[in-house]
Formats: sequence, C-alpha cells, structure tokens
Amino acid sequence: MEVKEIIELMKAMSENGMTGFELEEGDWKLSMKREKKIVAAAQTPVVMQVPGQGSMIQAADVTVMEQVSGENAEKKVSGISESGIVLGIDPALRAEAYSLDIGQGRVAVTGGSPSGLFYGLQSLRQLISQYGMRLPAVHVEDEPCFAYRGAMLDCCRHFFTVDEIKTFIDILALHKLNRFHWHLTDDQGWRIEIRHYPGLTKEGSRRAETVLGRNTNIYDGIPSGGYYTQRQIRDVVAYAAERFITVIPEIEMPGHASAALAAYPWLGCAGEGYMVRTRWGVFPEVYCAGKDSTFEFMENVLAEVCELFPSEYIHMGGDECPKQSWTSCPACQQRIRNERLEHENELQSYFVHRIEKWLNARGRNLIGWDEILEGGISKTATIMSWRGADGGVAAAKAGNQVIMTPNTHCYLDYFQTQEPERLEPLGIGGYVPVRKVYSFDPYDRLSSAEQSCIQGVQGNIWTEYIASFAHAQHMALPRLAALAEVGWACDRRDFGDFTRRMTVFRKLYDKCGYRYASYFFDGTGE
Repeated sequence: MEVKEIIELMKAMSENGMTGFELEEGDWKLSMKREKKIVAAAQTPVVMQVPGQGSMIQAADVTVMEQVSGENAEKKVSGISESGIVLGIDPALRAEAYSLDIGQGRVAVTGGSPSGLFYGLQSLRQLISQYGMRLPAVHVEDEPCFAYRGAMLDCCRHFFTVDEIKTFIDILALHKLNRFHWHLTDDQGWRIEIRHYPGLTKEGSRRAETVLGRNTNIYDGIPSGGYYTQRQIRDVVAYAAERFITVIPEIEMPGHASAALAAYPWLGCAGEGYMVRTRWGVFPEVYCAGKDSTFEFMENVLAEVCELFPSEYIHMGGDECPKQSWTSCPACQQRIRNERLEHENELQSYFVHRIEKWLNARGRNLIGWDEILEGGISKTATIMSWRGADGGVAAAKAGNQVIMTPNTHCYLDYFQTQEPERLEPLGIGGYVPVRKVYSFDPYDRLSSAEQSCIQGVQGNIWTEYIASFAHAQHMALPRLAALAEVGWACDRRDFGDFTRRMTVFRKLYDKCGYRYASYFFDGTGE
C-alpha cells in the first residue's frame, strides 16, 4: 500500500467518524486506531503502526522503514498490535514543537501541528539511523528557536534539474529547515518561465559559453542554458509544501539584470548592447529606474511569480547594483528631480519602495539583501544580511525584520579546509568550516528587545564554481547540519557533542545516498 493511499484512508476515518480499521493481505496486517485526544494528521508522510517488544521497538514494516529511515526493508509483519507508532496533534504545543516517546512497546510522536509532527518524525528517523531496528526508551520535547530556517541555491550560474531541486528539498527536510530560497534570475541566466515575456527564457536563459577557472580568458565554448516551466515550478512548490517547506523565489532587481536586458534591451538605460554574461562578477548594466515601462515589466513578472509561489515573502535581490548608468541616464536623472531625491542611492530606495508597495497591495512582503538599506528603507521590508552581520544588526536596531545569512558564517560555497588547493575543488574563496558555522550567534551585539527582530538564519550556495549537483551537495553537507542546529537550538554550546552526534548522522547521509564533504569526519577540516 502506498503512503498516499493510507492518507486517503485516514481522511475517510475522520470524515466518517470511524475509530479504527484493519487491513490484511498475505502475511502482513495494518491496523490503525484513533485514540482519545490523538488526532491523526493526514498531511504526514508516515501513518502506520509497527510492533514492539517491551521498552524496545522492533521496526519491520517496509513503508515505515522507507519513509522514516530511507532503507529498503523486507516485508516481515506478522501482526500489528494497537501499540506501535502513534502519530498525533496536540494544540497545546507550539506549531513546530513536538514530543517523542519511546517505551512500553510503542512510539508516540506528537506535534503542535502537522509540521511539528513531521519534525518529530525526522528525529525518529535519526534515532533509527543510530540504533537500527531496535530503539531505546526515550522522551524528547523539542521546538525550534527561529521561525525561519532556510537555505538558498543559486540555479542561475549553473542550472539544476527538477529532480535535483527535489533532492535538495529532501536534504532541507531532513535537517528540519523550512525555507527554500530559490535564486532564479541573474546576469548569467534567467531560469523562470514568464508567459507575458517569452523572450526571458528564449534568449535570457541561454549563454554562449562559460568562463573556465577564476575568470580567466579561457572559455569552454559550450552553450549553457535551462529554465523551469511554470508547471515544473508548481510541482516543486507542492513537493516542498508536503515537507513543510516554503519556497521563496528571488527575482533580482535593479542589478544583476544582464539576462533580462539581453532579451528586452529597452529595460536598460542604454537600450542596446546587452548579453547574457559568460563570466562571473558584477556588471554595470542594470534596470533603468527612470522609465515607467521598467516598473510595468517588473509588476507583470511579479504578478506571475505571485501566482506560482504562495510564499508570504518575495525576494527582490537588491544587491550589488552599480549606478553608473543612472548617473548619465536622462530618464533616471529626471526621476531624481521629480521625486526630489538627493542622489542615486535614494533612487535605488525609490525603486525598492515602489516594488514593496506593489507587493504589499497583494498581500506579500518584500525581502532584499542588505544593500536595500542604502538610501533608506521602509520599516516593513525584511533584510537579509549577507555582507557580514553588520547590515542585520543595523536593521534590527532600526526595527526591521532580519534574516541572518552573513558570508562570514553562512556561505556554504566557501572552502571547508585550510588547504583548498590540495584538498578541495575550485571554489570562490573564503574559509567557513563546520566549526565556524556552528559558532554563529545571530543575536550578537543585540539587546533583548532587538533580538525579537531576528526571524532566523539561512545558508547560501552560490554556484559560480559549482557546476554539478554532486558538488552542491558536497558543499552543503555536513555544514548545513551545523546551521540547522543554529536555527533550532539557540542555547547550543557543546561542539564536541555535536561532532559526536554527526558521526551517527553521517550514517543517515549514506543511507539516503547524499554526497557530502568528508573533511569534517576525517580530520582535514574543522
């Protein structure tokens, strides 16, 4: 029986007032019972019971094993007792909180909501990885410190398939992360289908070739491209939602716009001469902030984005926007005069405010990188601080909501060893080992009142030097586990204990077939 079929049976139980049912086929038997004060959650991926012995649980059912541990288990169920894995919802718990009880021949996982129940199952999954089919008696009460626990994957510099994106989402779910920040547009490629502007994918999703090494003068001579159709995006969003992960799209503006300008040159100040970039870096061509047609374009794009992504947040980028073209553009200079702005930084602020107002009118909130602070920012915008923590600290002190993602601790495309030339693939630079990720304090330099503005943390994987999904996994793991613990446990202090637990968690990576960097485990990285 497939999990989805069991879910449908659970729905039927609830709708028809049934207290339980039994199914038997061949040598296996499934029994489900709705206990008093236990409400089955149809959204959860595991809904079966398994037999137990005393204070130890003998897990034998194939569906439970595949969903909880990732293993292929042989069907050996001789009978299902009323004791086993019992899943429930307790509204008295916070939404993402859960309790896990193992003992007296059963496992009980209770969440404050379906998401809390799901996180409890991830903990059960980890225990099974550690102890195998027989689990010790244990009681766990747990809940996350931060509401926002995310990871970003850049699919513009190098494109990843839908199946690879889904695997990345599975990795986030395993670590109890709940936000997938999807970087979809940049100078080197436009990756999202916008039906109003087909040129964005016809022209903007393709580059003629890709530079080799660290921006050498040598190119591979191989055309590169790819984009996600709206059907594919809806599929990914639904897949993530089943794992209680919200997908946050990023549409870069006003900078990092080369791919869009190559498709529609009238969006730029010059109106011509643009190309999808084949090198890495920051380029002077940006959206013209003086033309109303630019904002009409952005609003049409965002209208389709909002239809695809139910996320509360829409990320507008806002980082690394050179303003040289604005200084010589008659339309931009006229905009500065008309709006009584003092300089080009305030013109960027005008751009951000205008986009935010449009999003707010449609029930969405804006997130931008910390550069959107330049020129002034509204109190309602959320700041994602990447240039160290300073931008986040300043934003929190000003009363803005903040996601901490400083490159000093959260850039997972940085090197993991002190000998990268000998031990690691080519990367962008920097040094962020597991220990440093684990040491990150999102509350540093903030008062108790200011700390309330910190909504969470996020790890970022930029892919200039990450051409394959295997490499992306290698950069994410095991550092993502350290960041997940930062987001989940504010009071963590014992890196030695974390290290010990990760040797067990490594088994789960192996069972799931995930690629990971071994430096942390073999002593060549911290």
